[in-house]
Amino acid sequence: MTGEVLTHDEAWAVLSAAKDAIVADGRGAAVAVCDPHGELLAFFRSDGCPLASINNAINKAFTAARERRESAEIGEASRRDGFPMTNFGDMRYTGWGGGVPIVSDGTVVGAVGVSGLPEADDLEIARMAAAAE
Repeated sequence: MTGEVLTHDEAWAVLSAAKDAIVADGRGAAVAVCDPHGELLAFFRSDGCPLASINNAINKAFTAARERRESAEIGEASRRDGFPMTNFGDMRYTGWGGGVPIVSDGTVVGAVGVSGLPEADDLEIARMAAAAE
């Protein structure tokens, strides 16, 4: 990754890495890639993807980008500290695992969110895709 934000080609590389992992086993999931502000750059929905996973993937990426850390960490902190997710003031925030920041030279340049699989699989694929180049 280069620059302070993802280029279209970089976002596509992240999306493609996640897509390949999902469709290799014929699984149904959604993948969202966003800029550092949490705004959508690229999206993929595989065959058999649960409908709720569409918004969940986008929201996971949004949360990871805005907070500059994994969405699961936000959820854990919310539960641990008694800080309701609604306190962020935006209903797109989520604490489910599967949202991962994309970091280049120490700067968050975007994020990827995966939803539709077991949470551990969402997270594994998102981490792998965030590291794709």
